[in-house]
Amino acid sequence: MSINKKLYRAGPYADFFSEGVQVGKTLYLAGQVGVDTSGAAPDDLVEQMKLAYANVSHVLAQFDATIDHVVEETWFVTDIDDCMAKVPALFAEREAIYGKKPEVAQTLVQVVALVDPSFKIEIKCVAVLDD
Repeated sequence: MSINKKLYRAGPYADFFSEGVQVGKTLYLAGQVGVDTSGAAPDDLVEQMKLAYANVSHVLAQFDATIDHVVEETWFVTDIDDCMAKVPALFAEREAIYGKKPEVAQTLVQVVALVDPSFKIEIKCVAVLDD
């Protein structure tokens, strides 16, 4: 069986995995971390979350999609207590990013660590493209 896939590869690991894979109308994004274009991560969880969503939006744009196409997201955080303490700020920023209360399924998972010790959050998404 052959599956028709459209891939977007970028970054230092482009030879190993794709940042996004489209199969039919469904788009699967690799987890995006809160780094700027130089690879630097701010110390604050809220600021990292904003950058992670900016990176999600960048990958979506490679498929002519926007944050409005996201139907599911998973947050991987390294400190659940810090995350829960910042829920009002995190969700206010998230709502601003979506431009409304997000209409997505969401899962929040605490992990021991992400690929770099300075990373506090990684956001993985599934999006559905327009007909």
